[in-house]
Amino acid sequence: MDLLFGGPPCQSFSLAGKQLGLCDERGPLLFEIIRFAEIIKPKVILLEQVKGLLSSKGEKNRRGEIFETFLTKLENIGYTPKWRVIMAADFGIPQLRERLFVVATRGRNGFQFPEKTHTPVEKCNDLFALKPYASAGKVINGLGNPSPKVRGQTIYDRKDSHVDVTPERDRERIAQVPEGSYLSAQVHLGEELRRGLSPKDTTKYLRLHRGRPSNTLRCGEIFFHPTENRYLTPREYMRIHGYPNSYCLKGPIRSRTGTVRNLDQHRQVANSVPPPLAKILGTQIARYLNEQNL
Repeated sequence: MDLLFGGPPCQSFSLAGKQLGLCDERGPLLFEIIRFAEIIKPKVILLEQVKGLLSSKGEKNRRGEIFETFLTKLENIGYTPKWRVIMAADFGIPQLRERLFVVATRGRNGFQFPEKTHTPVEKCNDLFALKPYASAGKVINGLGNPSPKVRGQTIYDRKDSHVDVTPERDRERIAQVPEGSYLSAQVHLGEELRRGLSPKDTTKYLRLHRGRPSNTLRCGEIFFHPTENRYLTPREYMRIHGYPNSYCLKGPIRSRTGTVRNLDQHRQVANSVPPPLAKILGTQIARYLNEQNL
């Protein structure tokens, strides 16, 4: 087998969560890929995880302990790991998404992570400059008018997932937010509009900026359109994540005003690795295997 890859649940290690590590029932799933590798013996192992894993504490309450244990377990079954935190925007994806990638090979590890191709526009002044970051506004442009608001929790009639599910009260709140800003920063507004928000809530009621990459798409919140007073649709999420227009999602499309029990379409996108980045890493691994005649 050439490649074993996986992305175990991130909630146990995410800096946005409770960071319970292995005390969360999902945390030990991190080590399942090692159990599979010991049996299957692939030539290469690829793991994706949030960068919070790098600092997650273990039984000894020491920062980074869980990741060190993970690397040691890989080495104990004959693999040499390399790892890197990769910013999706550095590879032409219009999203400031950082994720940890581990590539482990049997024996000596000669794998080289791909070099970035894009950089912030203010750094594009050198003679051999990289391409400027792609913007969220550019990739969501051209989808046409948003679909009418969908009432109810699971009913929708657009197979392309370009569906607007914004509650009216949320439209009122985000209408007060300038492009590229967020609601809790609008301290001049009354408490009624900013109710329940603290200064740390920088991603809740966030309006994207047309000329910049999006913030990291998240499961519990839906960002707002740069110029329209509505949530981004799942199709717009897919464009920001790098999915082709031909790709279709299944499942409910829900707002964020109630409990979301099932894996709805916004969450499906936010939980996934951006396809262009997956392709870049896969191509690099294939090149390594060919060069090593493995």
